[in-house]
Amino acid sequence: MPELPDVEIFKHVLDQHARGRVVARVSVPDPGSLEGATAATLQRRLKGRRLSSSSRHGKVLFAGFEEAATLAMHFGTNGSLQNVASDAKEPPSTRLSFEFTDGNRLAYLNPRRIGHVHVTKDAAATIGEERLGPDALDHGFDEDALAVALANRRQAIKAVLMDQARIAGIGNIYADEILFQARLHPGAVAASLEPATRHRLFGAIKHVLQTAIDRGAGAENFTDRLPDGFLLPERHAGGHCPRCGSELAIDKRGGRTSYHCPKCQPEPGD
Repeated sequence: MPELPDVEIFKHVLDQHARGRVVARVSVPDPGSLEGATAATLQRRLKGRRLSSSSRHGKVLFAGFEEAATLAMHFGTNGSLQNVASDAKEPPSTRLSFEFTDGNRLAYLNPRRIGHVHVTKDAAATIGEERLGPDALDHGFDEDALAVALANRRQAIKAVLMDQARIAGIGNIYADEILFQARLHPGAVAASLEPATRHRLFGAIKHVLQTAIDRGAGAENFTDRLPDGFLLPERHAGGHCPRCGSELAIDKRGGRTSYHCPKCQPEPGD
C-alpha cells in the first residue's frame, strides 16, 4: 500500500512532468474513481488551465489547477501516478489521465479501484473533512505534537502510528521500520512510553521517512535502495534482523501482518 514516501515520489513525478503545463484534455476511463464532479464537468473546468501547484499531506497528493479546482489523489492499496509518453498507449488500470498542450501525459493508475480522486476546493478542505492529523514530516510535527498524539492512548503503539487522525502518512510497512529503528515492540502501549523512548521514536519517524524519500524507496518497491541496517529488505517470511541476525517474528495486529525482531524489540515486561 502506498505510504508517505511513495506519495512523495508521486509528487516528484507530478512536479517534473506536469506542473506548469496547460491541460488540453482530461480523460476519465473510470468515472467511478472520480468524486466531487462528473467527468464532463472536470473536463470543462480544467481544459485550458495550468497545473499550478502540488502538495502532499500524509498519503494524499494534491494537484492545484489555477482558478479551477484542486484534485486530492488517494492511492488506495496499489495506486500510482505515471508519466506517459505522447506516443505511448494508455497504461492498464488508468482511471484518470491528463493530456497537456505540449503533448505530455499524466495517468492516475489504480488496479484494485480502492483509491479515488476527489475534486475539492483546496487541500485544507480535504484535510479538514477527512480529519487528518499532522503530516509526519511537517516541520510543525515536533516532539510535543507526538506526545499529544500518544497521550492517553491505551492502544498498541503500532496502531496509533497508523491512525491517520493522529499522524498522517505512516502505514503498516513503514510503521514496522520506524518501530525497529526505535527498538520498540509493536505491542507497547502508546501512553506508557517514557520521554526518552518517545524522543527515540520521534527521531526514528523523521529519519526513516526522509531516508526512504531520499533513496527513492517506497513501501513495497525499491526497498533494496534503503541503507544497511534497515528492516524492510528483510521484511518477509524467513527474514532476519539486520542488526543481530535473529529470525524476525511475524504476528497479526488489527488484521495487519507485523514484523519485528524479538531480541532488539522485546515485548514489554520481558
